[in-house]
Amino acid sequence: MMLWIIFALMTAAAIFAVLWPLVRTPSAARGGSDRMVYLDQLDEIGRDRAAGLIGEAEADAARIEVSRRLLAAVAAEAEAPASAALSMPQPLWRRRVVVISAFTVVPAVALGLYLAIGSPNVPAQPAFGRVATPEGGQSVASLIGQVEAHLARNPNDGAGWEVIAPVYLRLGRFDDAVEARRKAIALNGDSAAREADLGEALVADANGVVTGDAKQVFARAVAGDQGQEKARYFLGLADEQDGNREAAAAKWRAMLEEAPPDAPWASFVRAALTRVTGAPAGAGGPSAGDVAAAETMNDTQRTEVIRGMVQGLADRLQANGNDVEGWLRLVRAYAVLGDRDKAKVAAADAKRALSDRLDEIKRIDDLVKGLGLES
Repeated sequence: MMLWIIFALMTAAAIFAVLWPLVRTPSAARGGSDRMVYLDQLDEIGRDRAAGLIGEAEADAARIEVSRRLLAAVAAEAEAPASAALSMPQPLWRRRVVVISAFTVVPAVALGLYLAIGSPNVPAQPAFGRVATPEGGQSVASLIGQVEAHLARNPNDGAGWEVIAPVYLRLGRFDDAVEARRKAIALNGDSAAREADLGEALVADANGVVTGDAKQVFARAVAGDQGQEKARYFLGLADEQDGNREAAAAKWRAMLEEAPPDAPWASFVRAALTRVTGAPAGAGGPSAGDVAAAETMNDTQRTEVIRGMVQGLADRLQANGNDVEGWLRLVRAYAVLGDRDKAKVAAADAKRALSDRLDEIKRIDDLVKGLGLES
């Protein structure tokens, strides 16, 4: 209420300052004012001479100068009636109508516009709060706090839990992410995607371990949708963590065989397959026929096949060295095969090919360090 009173007073003061000249009664013409001044000066000169304050010569000189100015003023009055008529102010009643209209119409129009497009019911915010979190630049913590406050008031808002769950996951608040995923399923209904998201949160909360609870969740997701990539990947990871690398590789190979050309997760799964097999996976992974043929080979034959695949990757990178993922697979494959010297050479070749991409060179250096190839 105080703010409204202040605004009203400011508006009234501004209007008063602008319109005050319109309500003033017109003063006498400039020429008439000058004539009266000069007549007063002549009387004053006479009084000063009679009192002996000035001499006769000084009095005569002053009378002559003031009389000259008086005559000029009288002449100006005689010449100015036409122009004065043109500049006569409007009748007083017209000016008062303008003033009354300004004091009533302007505030009414302003108030109407504010009520139409403004927000008079929004509570005031302290000045410090506006500076700390300016409009459009709120911090993540502030936004999360708003969502949490909303969910505290509306705990059955399934969409709200769906929105905040991935935020919790990215912030490392894994237990909160699990709880949010469970509530989203309970309120919005079960689906393969929601089950997979819950399983992902459970794995994160367990420091990357696919627990028994998470495996059951992922199994439900795959049962609901055979193409649920996230759930299939984590089921393969569960096999790897259980020591069953062959089962993990089979799951991931199947994913790559079915993957569309532009699948965003293909490189990630390919890297996982390389990790468990020790051989770099091709762009689409080995075919089912290749896998079946490899299972009939002895160790020597299988090693030769793997070396052939590695050499093919090396030849491709020599022709086009912009593929950092390919270089990483090549260095890792040589290390797995026991060819440390070739791994070092591949790392050096990669750094030359990627010389203008410092972030990717750092990935090569990190891999070399992790594989113990520095010495």
